[in-house]
Amino acid sequence: MAAPTASKAASLGCNNKPAFPELDFRSGARVEELNKLIQEFTKHDQREYDDQRALEIHTAKDFIFSMLGMVQKLDQKLPVANEYLLLSGGVREGVVDLDLDELNVYARGTDYDMDFTLLVPALKLHDRNQPVTLDMRHSALCHSWLSLRLFDEGTISKWKDCCTIVDHINGATNYFFSPTKVADWFYDSISIVLSEIQKKPQRGMPKVEKVEKNGTIISIILGVGSSRMLYDIVPVVSFKGWPAVAQSWLMENHFWDGKITEEEVISGFYLVPACSYKGKKDNEWRLSFARSEVQLKKCISSSLMQAYQACKAIIIKLLSRPKAISPYHLRSMMLWACDRLPANYLAQEDYAAHFLLGLIDDLQHCLVNKMCPNYFIPQCNMLEHLSEETVMLHARKLSSVRSDPAEHLRTAIEHVKAANRLTLELQRRGSTTSIPSPQSDGGDPNQPDDRLAKKLQQLVTENPGKSISVFINPDDVTRPHFRIDDKFF
Repeated sequence: MAAPTASKAASLGCNNKPAFPELDFRSGARVEELNKLIQEFTKHDQREYDDQRALEIHTAKDFIFSMLGMVQKLDQKLPVANEYLLLSGGVREGVVDLDLDELNVYARGTDYDMDFTLLVPALKLHDRNQPVTLDMRHSALCHSWLSLRLFDEGTISKWKDCCTIVDHINGATNYFFSPTKVADWFYDSISIVLSEIQKKPQRGMPKVEKVEKNGTIISIILGVGSSRMLYDIVPVVSFKGWPAVAQSWLMENHFWDGKITEEEVISGFYLVPACSYKGKKDNEWRLSFARSEVQLKKCISSSLMQAYQACKAIIIKLLSRPKAISPYHLRSMMLWACDRLPANYLAQEDYAAHFLLGLIDDLQHCLVNKMCPNYFIPQCNMLEHLSEETVMLHARKLSSVRSDPAEHLRTAIEHVKAANRLTLELQRRGSTTSIPSPQSDGGDPNQPDDRLAKKLQQLVTENPGKSISVFINPDDVTRPHFRIDDKFF
């Protein structure tokens, strides 16, 4: 709650008193100062890429896609014509609803410079136009088992070694797709392919600095030129259409109504390898609406996104132990706020401070009440499993942020500046190391050139926040086909 501005005071007949700056009632912080701190954080957190960096990003991406094409050729398990969803930001940044407690801690600046999440369909079910009904009899809300009865005999034969088997009384056998076994297979296959690739290194090829299995996620850090890129690769099941359990959500009014079409929002969903608090890890998958969230992000104002990024930076550090709160919870709260508040209010460019304070208040409210509804399936409470002790511990930590938001913003700014300094220092060192630059071999006609970097920059500039999919032909992995929303490249 902010104190009245001078103009409001004047309207109350108080124009004979000195004008006061707008203040945050709880902390006494000047709203103008908070806005400036958020702008400074945004300036350091958002990185602009020159041609060299854009080319390094493309080289790393091509390497990952080529690697996945080779994984497909190993045992033909992955779909031949696959469609990946590439998201900016790693799993630890909350771009997908996955549990973070099994992940190793990576820090920007220390371990990587840029991070991405890649959803890779192990199975696709794209031939249905009606609402998709999943087997949720054994699962908590937002979760499901997946029977391979939905697929043909060829698919069952390929994947039955990655299933748990349930024998029915009538003698029938049911194969349930296992997220843990799929992740194990995926990690083993990637390791085999990377081992083969590294036996025949090519000039300009990224250096594989780290490959780790974090729970059901495979994390790869690549060194390309002077950059280190983290790819969190997630095996998923991809569906076209919309799950029946989320049908009621479509009946409500939402902030994106009239800005994007319903067809864009409900084009598909995923099952990601994560289980509920009491679920069976070997069988249970979690519903993910990552593709829809990419579309919704287009409708969120820049000032609210700046506040969200700043708030996320604060809570990632503050609420890291015990790992009960994920940045994905904060993302859900932001989407609920977009539905709750008027669009013209959220569009105010100088309201980032109000939005930051509001997000902190919302998060604290959710903790105190142990209630954070999933945006797409509101009947699913994402904090239900937490103990009273844990939620109150985090609520007290947030109370300290709310009492002095300016100081916590300054700390977040220092952290991101320190990460940037580490990156720059490593880049300076990298210019004299043996890690080859993708531009270093000008004599190879197959190497990308400056035109490719400019084209990439043009695509990024012209398509902010859009869903980027990539189609790979395993027989010719050198020619990926890009789809940005409905346009092909």
